[in-house]
Amino acid sequence: MLHHRFKFIFTAVLLLLFCGSEALQASSHREAPLISNDPLADNVDVYAFRSPDNPRNIVLIATYVPMQLPHGGPNYYQFGENIRYEIHIDNDASRPGDEIVYRFTFEKKNEDPSTFFNIRLGQENLMTRYTVEKSINGGGFIPILVNGKVPPNNVGERSISSPVGLNADYAELFEDAVRSAHTGEKIFAGPVDDPFFVDLGGIFDLGDAPRQMGDPRDGLACLNTSAIALEIPIQFLLKKGAPSSPENILDPNYVIGVWASASRPQIRTLEPGSESYDGDWVQVSRLGMPLTNEAVIPIGMKDYWNALTPYQELEDTLLDNYFYNPELALYMDDSLFGGAVPAFGPLRIQRNALQSFDFGNGQDGLFPLKGTAAVEGTALDDDIFGTLLLPGPGMPRSVDLWPAFHTGVPNFPPYQLATGKEGNPLAAGKPFVNNFLPNGGDMLRLNMAVPATPRDNPAFSSLGLIQAAVLGLTDPTYNGTADLEFIPNMDGFPNGRRLEDDVTRIELQAVSGVVLAAIGLWYDDYTAGDPNPVTDDLLGVLTYTTGVEANDKPFRPEFPYLAMPFAGDGECSGTIAGLTSPGPQASALNLTTNTTGQVQMMAAAPNPFQGQTTLQYRLEAPQQINISLYDVNGRQLSTLVDQPQEAGTYTVDWQAGQYPEGVYFARAVSGSGETLQIIKLVKTN
Repeated sequence: MLHHRFKFIFTAVLLLLFCGSEALQASSHREAPLISNDPLADNVDVYAFRSPDNPRNIVLIATYVPMQLPHGGPNYYQFGENIRYEIHIDNDASRPGDEIVYRFTFEKKNEDPSTFFNIRLGQENLMTRYTVEKSINGGGFIPILVNGKVPPNNVGERSISSPVGLNADYAELFEDAVRSAHTGEKIFAGPVDDPFFVDLGGIFDLGDAPRQMGDPRDGLACLNTSAIALEIPIQFLLKKGAPSSPENILDPNYVIGVWASASRPQIRTLEPGSESYDGDWVQVSRLGMPLTNEAVIPIGMKDYWNALTPYQELEDTLLDNYFYNPELALYMDDSLFGGAVPAFGPLRIQRNALQSFDFGNGQDGLFPLKGTAAVEGTALDDDIFGTLLLPGPGMPRSVDLWPAFHTGVPNFPPYQLATGKEGNPLAAGKPFVNNFLPNGGDMLRLNMAVPATPRDNPAFSSLGLIQAAVLGLTDPTYNGTADLEFIPNMDGFPNGRRLEDDVTRIELQAVSGVVLAAIGLWYDDYTAGDPNPVTDDLLGVLTYTTGVEANDKPFRPEFPYLAMPFAGDGECSGTIAGLTSPGPQASALNLTTNTTGQVQMMAAAPNPFQGQTTLQYRLEAPQQINISLYDVNGRQLSTLVDQPQEAGTYTVDWQAGQYPEGVYFARAVSGSGETLQIIKLVKTN
């Protein structure tokens, strides 16, 4: 019965279980064959969290256009025209479809067709503006903001700050792009540092995370993306009839579901040098929970999944088995392929939880309890939630993974912490999540009543609800009672998603069964009656890490909270000529041979620097050498070296105290006038 598919539950943390190996791509970077050919319409990530500095508001962020090189000129990345970018909100399970939709459309203007530069003499190519429209309860779209300005790409120092560029400060351009709609929402649309962090290379190298050889590295470091951000008063997002103040911190009336999409006109016509669009609008990409399409859905079904809405997905049983028996679990089971992925060694599926229940792929999980007195009055009782959670044998993750994507988690037994259960995992325990919204399929569900954990709180953790569960089970501050109380990080993924949440790590832990353990279905090495449930197996899962646990840039403390984009001429603008390592963060004296074979040069330490920096260079043969310094406008400031020198390694100091902070260049020239190398020097206060 379809209405039975609407009613179901599952535990907080398990919202992550859905993860899979592709998952770790960065939620949705190039996740399906068709959309990978249309990056301007490609959903990247969705975030939903209570504002850390204004608790009356909720922040929703959708990112698009993945993996943008900061130096991707001359045509830098942009939001696309002829695309509808939409953020959808569902707040009422009794009504079909979305209650609120925000639609963004963009328009570009070429301010100076005579140049190939992106920015020149105060003009942008292409300068982008946008319109925001809002629909409520299926009604027409009403404009709430017009002529919104997208800040320019952070092309580089000359393009942004110099008189021949915009003659502006990029931080001010970024902040000036924050607008307020006449209906009260704060809005931002523009380029940002990609807030997701993951070792892409390790993950896609057959699950080599953490890497068995070599250091982990953030595959999205130094890459930008295009973000749409909204800060919305909670009162705007409440369902009709909800109390103006929550009854408690898990008030079910305060749950919303959030998903984002991109749509294009059905017909695209190519002409010599131009294109046009016509026809009905077609959804080409969507995203709710991170990593669903990347890690759970196989490649042959990814384009199909992208075309569905969450509400259509709920009606479609074709995809269910990918959640009942997730592929990633095969590599966490030594009786299957676990030995082939040594990096996942600490992550092992429960094959004999409580010496009774097998959650390995193809096994029965909790199905043997179906219809017994043990499940009477719980979510596993057919008379309460139908056959949803225990649909049949051979579907072990029907009790956690499948529902996590389709209904959220209710505050209902057995989906409460094992604290207070006295050894019975099916009993009522300590509440710690309620984002149950049985309407539609894959969405990011958030209970807006849960307080935000301050970012400067020592208890703040990127492990989100996993950490809240650990505290609720083991910390004397919280495990002495089964009563509802706020535990730090109850506002973390998968109860919504904060920018800081390490969803890759959380989801890998969840696939291995940490959510099942949180509600009392302990790992195989647990002995019944042992007062300490933190066994070696559970400890291994909790301490597992991919090696990449934080973003490459700190997040801003105020809206839109995202970090500003990397600059095209900055530390992530590619490998500096003549060096083996990128940018000023490279090993300061790491030298390589110039193509002439004459010079191995040049490196500076420190760089960035304050009053002084030291340049080191090496000559492979005797020659005349000149090293001079220039500012960003190309003016020569001084000459450090101008003389013949023998082969060898040399150093020279630049005393720069008289110069203002900014970007400078050191240029090495041979006696014949050949430029051997130019390096960038960054002076700070």
